[in-house]
Amino acid sequence: MSSNEYVAFLGDTRLASGSLPQVTVAARRALESFPDRALLVFDESGRQRDIDLREMPSAASDDAAEGSRRAPGRPRLGVVAREVTLLPRHWDWLGAQQGGASVTLRRLVDQARKADDQTRHRLAQEAADRFMMVMGGDRAGYEEATRALYRGDIEGVFAHIAAWPADIQAHVRHLLTTDGESE
Repeated sequence: MSSNEYVAFLGDTRLASGSLPQVTVAARRALESFPDRALLVFDESGRQRDIDLREMPSAASDDAAEGSRRAPGRPRLGVVAREVTLLPRHWDWLGAQQGGASVTLRRLVDQARKADDQTRHRLAQEAADRFMMVMGGDRAGYEEATRALYRGDIEGVFAHIAAWPADIQAHVRHLLTTDGESE
């Protein structure tokens, strides 16, 4: 999942994934049809999240609100302006780079993220562990799967959760194989 992506499960079935408004709309509709089923929502870190189902967000109002927050001419890529404090020599070097400071900083951050495989691996493990604890903590094979996860035996994880519902298995696989890249 890319940053700010959520996934909702209605019982053992994956209901929806996407932005929070998309998942909220799908969750509200599902709960109208199945009010007695458990609804769980997770973020990209495998953490369970509470969502407000009282008001159904509309795609049009979300787009309008997002449009009002964006600066004119900025691409719709989730660009967020924040302050960066650098020394004059750093600004000079950035200004001399092809594409300017913003392009160069984004490129450098992307290179560092790609080079940081250890951190990505640890974050994927932690996300899968959190998700498996909530969705499978009382299922057969959970403890063995967790031990395999922290040994780095991914195939062992899937061997131990093979009897779990397919949607749960698929999301564990997604969490462990997502490289964390998003544009």
